[in-house]
Amino acid sequence: MVATPIGNLEDITLRAIRILQEVRLIAAEDTRRTRILLDAHRIATPMTSLHDWNESKKCGMLIERLDAGEDIAYVSDAGTPGISDPGYHLVREAIAKEIRVVPVPGSCALIAALSVSGLPMDRFLFLGFLPNRSPARRQMLASVRHEERTLVFYESPRRLLSSLEDIEAELGERQVVVSREITKVHEQFLRGSVGKVREGLREGTLRGEVTLIVAGRSGDLEECSDAEILRHRDRLLREEGLSQRDMAERIARETGTSRRRVYRLLLFS
Repeated sequence: MVATPIGNLEDITLRAIRILQEVRLIAAEDTRRTRILLDAHRIATPMTSLHDWNESKKCGMLIERLDAGEDIAYVSDAGTPGISDPGYHLVREAIAKEIRVVPVPGSCALIAALSVSGLPMDRFLFLGFLPNRSPARRQMLASVRHEERTLVFYESPRRLLSSLEDIEAELGERQVVVSREITKVHEQFLRGSVGKVREGLREGTLRGEVTLIVAGRSGDLEECSDAEILRHRDRLLREEGLSQRDMAERIARETGTSRRRVYRLLLFS
C-alpha cells in the first residue's frame, strides 16, 4: 500500500519510488492520474485499474497473482490508500489469504491539514466525507456535538458553504480551518470562527479538494440550559431589538449552543 503525493509530485518518498519501480504490477485507482506521477519519476511498471466500481471483482485476479509470489503495489489517486479511498477490500482479502501486506507511508491530506491547523492534534476524530444532503449531515453533526476531540472531514467545494452553515447550526460558533489544494499551486488555509470563514467564502468561488477541521467542544463548557438561553433572550430583547432569527444566531455564538436548538426554543417559549 503505497502513499503518493496529494499535489506536489516531489512529495514522494525514495522508498515509494523504488517500490513502484520493483513491483511486477501497480494497481491504481485512476491509471491516467497515476501515469502522470510515474512519468515524472521515470517509472515504467505496468498498471491495472482498481477503483470503487471494480474493486470487489478485480480483487480475485490480484490475489491470484499475489498468491503466485508476485509483488503488487496499490496506489490511490492521491495520498494514503484506503483513507476515504479504495483499497480496503484488497487488503482484507490479502490478509485472509495470509499474504503479507506492507505499508509504504507518505502523504495524507488529513494529517497535513491538521499539522498546520493550529487546533489540538493530540486527539482527533476523522469522519471522512460529510453526507451529501443537509438533513443527514445535520443528524451526523448532532451526534458529535459533545465530542471534545478535534473533528476532521473531507468535503466537496460545491457543498462547503452549506456544510459550514450546518456546522454553525448544530455545533455553534466553533473555530474551523478550511484547507484547500494542499501542496498545490493554489494552496490556501482559512482559519477563524465558522461564521467568519463562511462569510469570507461568499466573496469567491471555492475550487479544489477541501479538508475541513472543526474544533471539538471545549471540555470546560457545560451544556447551556433552556433557562440560560431564555435569560440571554430577555437581555437581548431589552438591549438590541433583534429579529428572532438574528437573536438565535447571537445566542448560539455566545453560548456555543446549536442555532437550531436556540431557534426552536425561542419559537415555542
